[in-house]
Amino acid sequence: MLARVWSASVVGIDAVKVGVEVDISGGLPKIVVLGLPDTAVQESRERVKATLKNAGYAFPMRNIVINLTPADLRKEGPSFDLPISIGILAASEQVRADLLGDFLFLGEVSLDGSLRPVAGVLPIAAEAERMGIAGLVVPEDNAGEAAVVRGISVYGFKSIFEVTDFLGNPDAYEPVKLNGEAVLSERRSPTLDLKDVKGQAHARRALEIAATGGHNLIFVGPPGSGKTMLARRLPGILPPLNFEEALEVTRIHSVAGLLKNRGTLVSDRPFRSPHHSASGPSLVGGGSYPKPGEISLAHRGILFLDELTEFKRNVLEFLRQPLEDGFVTVTRTRLSVVFPSQFTLVASTNPCPCGYFGDPIQPCTCSPRQREQYWAKLSGPLMDRIDLQVAVNRLKPEEITRQSEGEGSEPIRVRVQKGRDRAYHRFREYDHLQCNAEMQSRHIQRWCRPDEAGCQLLEAAIRRLGLSARASDRILKVARTIADLAGDEDVKANHVGEAIQYRTLDRMQ
Repeated sequence: MLARVWSASVVGIDAVKVGVEVDISGGLPKIVVLGLPDTAVQESRERVKATLKNAGYAFPMRNIVINLTPADLRKEGPSFDLPISIGILAASEQVRADLLGDFLFLGEVSLDGSLRPVAGVLPIAAEAERMGIAGLVVPEDNAGEAAVVRGISVYGFKSIFEVTDFLGNPDAYEPVKLNGEAVLSERRSPTLDLKDVKGQAHARRALEIAATGGHNLIFVGPPGSGKTMLARRLPGILPPLNFEEALEVTRIHSVAGLLKNRGTLVSDRPFRSPHHSASGPSLVGGGSYPKPGEISLAHRGILFLDELTEFKRNVLEFLRQPLEDGFVTVTRTRLSVVFPSQFTLVASTNPCPCGYFGDPIQPCTCSPRQREQYWAKLSGPLMDRIDLQVAVNRLKPEEITRQSEGEGSEPIRVRVQKGRDRAYHRFREYDHLQCNAEMQSRHIQRWCRPDEAGCQLLEAAIRRLGLSARASDRILKVARTIADLAGDEDVKANHVGEAIQYRTLDRMQ
């Protein structure tokens, strides 16, 4: 007998509907899986066989052919365990087959019949809703994640026994309900607060501008000056994710398998901090079956590269295209996938190998040649893409010993939110724009044109510092953000002047 069960496979961060066809016929007992299955899918044969026997079902000792369609799409992962199990039970007439066409099944089975969570359920639920599938049957631990998608009924079960009972009497079960907005309202309070940072008013101001406009930022200073401490407190002043942004972020984390213990929605902006030994593919994504890398996992959040100059130069060059375009394309022989990567880059580095170049107390022991080689790891095109280049100096003794706290993160976050609200209002006719850093040339011409004094100031900076057209555009975008923080509709000379002050590394050349 032939039975067909619907499932799905993830390609990039999108989902493709997969048909699981099970045919049971006469012949020697064997199980054959067709349709480009990977090792995990091939192993489903023995896993499903043992599961059904241990669960008390009659396993047909006949020739079983399992065909996964479309046949030219590579299938991977253990999520096909449940649909294969249901297909075998339906083909052997142990469960009703008339309801199978209305539901899409996903899940890994244990040998005792329990269901284990799988990765990529959110994009599959979104695709199922688009295709008009009535319901989704998933492990209980995945139910909340799938229920985020509106317009589809999601049923979560602990074991295969519950699934077969559901197919026998679906009206006895209620779909999982979830209020996504309520989940987002439960945003966790940041554990790191800017009030812990003493002094560094210039760097704190740069953090506020970066958070408001989504601008890339680098801190340059000697060891112990507070670069990492400042960067790790940036998430506390970022505005919360809205529902659409949370769906985007959760979709990526779902595909990466990072939601099994994180709940239903990623409610806080991501903060990713890879080690300097990271490879290029680990940053941009890749593998035989492409998975998102660090820059995509930081989508709508922060990618923090501590000790930037310790990264290999060729690895840093991988960042250039995603920083400009907001997405990364990973191409393999059989397929090409696109991962979103609209992130804010925050980096820190020492000014030289010993770390004390320009320090008023500790003398630098590096030669000019060593400093030149040190900075050669950072190419000009990459530095052009970093809007805010901030020198972080050693604290003065009186700043270290005083007990007074700096301004806390919460009032700064309120100002950041107001600045972003002005940008949202300005971008209301452009759905793809979220913050000033995402503006393109046509938007800069429209909203970032400074007054006459500002134009003259910018022209002088371009001549003196030898700035590129890209760097000048980024100065204008920073000036626009400074104007938003000040509540000004127009970009003025003082806004441009402050933006130029954040080109520290250009002034050092």
